[in-house]
Amino acid sequence: MITGLDVHDVRFPTADAGDGSDAINRGDYSATYVRLTTDTGVEGGFTFTNGRGNEITCAAVRALAHHAVGRSVADIFAEPVAFSRSLAADSQLRWLGPEKGVIHMATGAIVNAVWDLRAKLEGKPLWKLLAEMPTEELVRNIDFHHITDAIMPDEAAAILDKGLSGMDDRRADLERDGFPSYTTSVGWLGYPDDKVRALTRQAYAEGWRAMKMKVGGPIEDDVRRARIIRAEIGPDALLMMDANQVWDVDEAIANMARLAEFDPYWIEEPTHADDVLGHARIARAVAQITGGRCRVATGEVAANRVIFKQLLQAEAIGVMQIDACRVGGVNEVLAEILMAAKFGVPICPHAGGVGLCELVQHLAVFDYLRVGTSLEGRMVEYVDHLHEHFTDPVRTRDGRYLLPSQAGYSATMKPDSIAEFSFPEGPAWR
Repeated sequence: MITGLDVHDVRFPTADAGDGSDAINRGDYSATYVRLTTDTGVEGGFTFTNGRGNEITCAAVRALAHHAVGRSVADIFAEPVAFSRSLAADSQLRWLGPEKGVIHMATGAIVNAVWDLRAKLEGKPLWKLLAEMPTEELVRNIDFHHITDAIMPDEAAAILDKGLSGMDDRRADLERDGFPSYTTSVGWLGYPDDKVRALTRQAYAEGWRAMKMKVGGPIEDDVRRARIIRAEIGPDALLMMDANQVWDVDEAIANMARLAEFDPYWIEEPTHADDVLGHARIARAVAQITGGRCRVATGEVAANRVIFKQLLQAEAIGVMQIDACRVGGVNEVLAEILMAAKFGVPICPHAGGVGLCELVQHLAVFDYLRVGTSLEGRMVEYVDHLHEHFTDPVRTRDGRYLLPSQAGYSATMKPDSIAEFSFPEGPAWR
């Protein structure tokens, strides 16, 4: 039984060093951290924010808490769609979305905490819990409302059933080799050239063969920084670019014509996150400019499964980037993963921030084991920040994620870290 729900405004002072800086954002990585009190202990979950405003997401969690308190895990998962709808479609709070923004992120924080609790009760890491779950139960966890024109429950079931074949072999591959990854830590927009060069050289020496840089400043700066990175990693390593929504559609096309000489593998968030048709136009233009070598990737701030549905239907993306916290938690991500499989678009989850790497590794592994069944075109983002604050931090080797082995969703933050970085009363903020 869930007997209580506490929320903590946890913020880390990352802005001053330029960590996480891009064409739009320069903030203090933060977590709206939820702790569920149960008769068996305390478990956690969270959503990620970027500093100021985290208090608003915390307030939204408090406003939704009554939907979870007083319920048992068994009751919640007996009717999982009803539970997720009670949060996302609260008859009064839904008006503030609907199903997007602060309310939806608060929903995700609570839903993530509940899944962490269930996985711990069953003694399994979340990826294993999901991968071994019967098809019927997985489908029952998905809200198909507003996406049946893209995928029906029977289509989802067929994908999941097919994924059972060869799953043990795929798991053995991950246990041996890990999951492919790329690093973003080399190319934050606020880093000077010398730091970009040094970090790129270090990452390459550590085994990373896929790296991402931020673009969206003055185009000459973007070109210069791309030249530095490509010179360090050579012609064979992958170089991705991320504009963080800063460009207009025509501007994105023109700038990618300039950047095409550096052979970008994808251009991420080239324009406004909600501009589905704009992304589709950019995708067509970039494919023509690069002879099909570069694709459009987006999704880290796609508000909900309906936006993902439209991106896929419009052929606007060649890479789908799910986020563990932007949408309404694990249940909605399951819908997004299955839609990507139906449309044949590989998933490369967005990570970084605080705790996002810890969460999305589970989702990527589930996708490979049970849905996508291929590693072709699949990578998980990795950012080397703040992992030390979690009890089950990510582990990497030679540019690949290693399988999480502890029970749960790897979402539990250390109590000392919560106390140190709670805003504004924590010692780090005095």
